[in-house]
Amino acid sequence: MADTLRRLANTSSFRVLQDKLETWHSDYHLQSCDQNLNRCCELIELTAKIQGQLFAILNLTSVEGGQYGGADTLKSRLLPWLGSCFSMARPSVSDDTSLQLMQDSVEKDRKLRELSLSHDSNMQKIEAQLCSTRIQLDSARAELADAHDELDDTKNKSATTLLATEDEIIQLRADLRAAHDELEIYKRKMSAIDDYERQIRLLRDEVSYLTTQKAMLQERLVRSRSPSPLPRLPRTSSPIRSESPTRAQLTRSSRHARLVSRFSDLYAVERLEAQTTLRRYIDDLEMVQKIIFIAAVESFNVAKFAYRQFKLRVRKTLASTHFGPETLEDAAVDYIVRNLDLYDVQGSVNDVINAMNVNPRISFPPEVDFVLVSVLIREACRVAFAMQTLEPPLDVAFASDGELYNELRYRRSYDSEFSAPLVLYHVWPALMEGDIVLVKGEAVTRRGAMWTRSRSRSRSASPVRSRSLSPSRSLAYNLRRSLSPERLRTSQL
Repeated sequence: MADTLRRLANTSSFRVLQDKLETWHSDYHLQSCDQNLNRCCELIELTAKIQGQLFAILNLTSVEGGQYGGADTLKSRLLPWLGSCFSMARPSVSDDTSLQLMQDSVEKDRKLRELSLSHDSNMQKIEAQLCSTRIQLDSARAELADAHDELDDTKNKSATTLLATEDEIIQLRADLRAAHDELEIYKRKMSAIDDYERQIRLLRDEVSYLTTQKAMLQERLVRSRSPSPLPRLPRTSSPIRSESPTRAQLTRSSRHARLVSRFSDLYAVERLEAQTTLRRYIDDLEMVQKIIFIAAVESFNVAKFAYRQFKLRVRKTLASTHFGPETLEDAAVDYIVRNLDLYDVQGSVNDVINAMNVNPRISFPPEVDFVLVSVLIREACRVAFAMQTLEPPLDVAFASDGELYNELRYRRSYDSEFSAPLVLYHVWPALMEGDIVLVKGEAVTRRGAMWTRSRSRSRSASPVRSRSLSPSRSLAYNLRRSLSPERLRTSQL
């Protein structure tokens, strides 16, 4: 009997029965009627098997008690319970086999649940991996298409680069030798010009010093001749430096007039030369005028940025050694006015050309480049940089195609419709000093300007392309970059 009771305790039949009951209770509302009935029948069978084991233990226990052992207990508890019409068929298998089958059934159910959970998690992981693989495949396809496009562009550029012939190379070599000779001549002339400019600066400083002394002597003479005593002014250790204006202040009016006149010359001379050059390659006059206008506006924008950077470097350099009655700002402006030749105009020209290359409003034939208008861009950058040293600085007016025509800022071109209220495009920008118009610009006005502008945008031929110089054009352009002595005249600083 003890062995049978030990086997029943080791199989944990009641714990298994409790686990099945709790599982059924949690899944009752999720299962169908047949599934719930099957669960109930399974619990009844398991209960019957356990009761059969208990009856076997009861029989063995009563046998061990002798002939009358446990008779009172059986009469008082078992017989009334059996009298309530409860009967249980003995299982067809042995007790040990029944318990083992129950344990195997529970173990199989547990394994099935674990396999189901692991299968669901594996399916989710596989679906996530499949989605990520699809995304990577799409990105790889897009990269492959971009690589094909870049390869086609590279092939086109390589084909364009190989157009230079042997005659052009020979001519370029001859031009290079001539340019080297001219460069040596220009270097000698530039050294002489630098000496002249240094002497001019010294003479101007002396004139400023003498002018200040003259003003002080005149003031003292007036005080000595005055009949009434004047209040005594406090003495300063350096009266000349406390009253001496800077060079930028002394020459502001003259520089202002010269720069305004130079801006007008840009419109009358360099603009027409650039227009004549561009008409050799572009038949559309409107596109030529747009290119020139955008070149002028971009030159001012790039020159203003270059002036701010140059001024910051000058302030940083002078901050440690500056002393005097004038402020650090005035000293920095005075230094820039004295050393306008330190301005890197070629870097600004390159920045303007790069900005024009990505401008969607203008287009250019593939065989030429915006270097054709580099003379106009160079002079516009010089003028714009010098205009920033004035107080207040001069700038071009903001303009946009399709805006309302302003008679105070612009004059109409000869081919405009004088009754049209809107601007189709601009030919030349207006020069402003704050809100005051110093030099009028030029604009083309026609009726239906907004409709024409939208139609031209919809008919745009191709997206903006990167324009790179071919070897022949790049070398010729580098040879033309050498400055002539006329560009270093003091009147243009």
